[in-house]
Amino acid sequence: MTAIITASELAHELTAGDPPVLLDVRWQLSTAKAGAPPFDGRAEYAAGHLPGAVFVDLDRELAAAPGAHGRHPLPDLAEFGAAMRRAGVSARRPVVVYDGGQGWAAARAWWLLRWTGHPDVRVLDGGLPSWEGELSTAVPAPAEGDFEPVPGAPGLLDADGAAALARTGVLLDARAGERYRGEVEPIDRVGGHIPGAVSAPTAENVGPDGRFLPAAELRDRFKALGVSEDTEVGVYCGSGVSAAHEVLALAVAGIPAALYVGSWSEWSADPSRPVAVGADPQ
Repeated sequence: MTAIITASELAHELTAGDPPVLLDVRWQLSTAKAGAPPFDGRAEYAAGHLPGAVFVDLDRELAAAPGAHGRHPLPDLAEFGAAMRRAGVSARRPVVVYDGGQGWAAARAWWLLRWTGHPDVRVLDGGLPSWEGELSTAVPAPAEGDFEPVPGAPGLLDADGAAALARTGVLLDARAGERYRGEVEPIDRVGGHIPGAVSAPTAENVGPDGRFLPAAELRDRFKALGVSEDTEVGVYCGSGVSAAHEVLALAVAGIPAALYVGSWSEWSADPSRPVAVGADPQ
């Protein structure tokens, strides 16, 4: 099963007898200056979305409230399951998630559903901008789904696990290079990276159109970063959102990887944890 789907493939599936559930997860990382209006994904959804798509709020349904475990910690799984069922998600029906084109939020939904046991979830490659069909402003009322999240699939790291993987495998830092090096830090307590982590900005996994590079190119990129066939791989970012996009890119390349959900926002909040700066992983 592939992790992504093209707009033309999705258009075909939506006319088939058993179309996938569509989830609209439009979201943006807010670094706006004080007084500027925050991004409103629900308003964007109301202005036009894929016909039949249900809006999912990343901050409220795909994450718990910010706290000691980071800015986007794992959601309460009972609440997450209820939100997915309200959106019509069922265990035996495929799901396609999309966002405004960046792919980060859609990847977070993809990862959560896969990690909690859904067998068939894909991300619309290129997001809403890749869609050439009509949009809708009608808000659907899907039948209640039956999806029950069951965590336990491999692929989740905590802070200690991330630190260990940086020593024994490859821990990729999906943030922009300047944040990895500690030159700037617009959000978290301190800049820098987890000692031993390798800089691997997730923005470099896509082309100018926001679609993933071909699988062979992604494999070459990750190989150059130290990932081989038998390498254990983990990814983190600022708060476990853009890192999910890198986990998705690795999946496109055929490479399994774990996600450190707490990411830098959890790691850097604890002054006792070591911080590395500069371009050197160490």
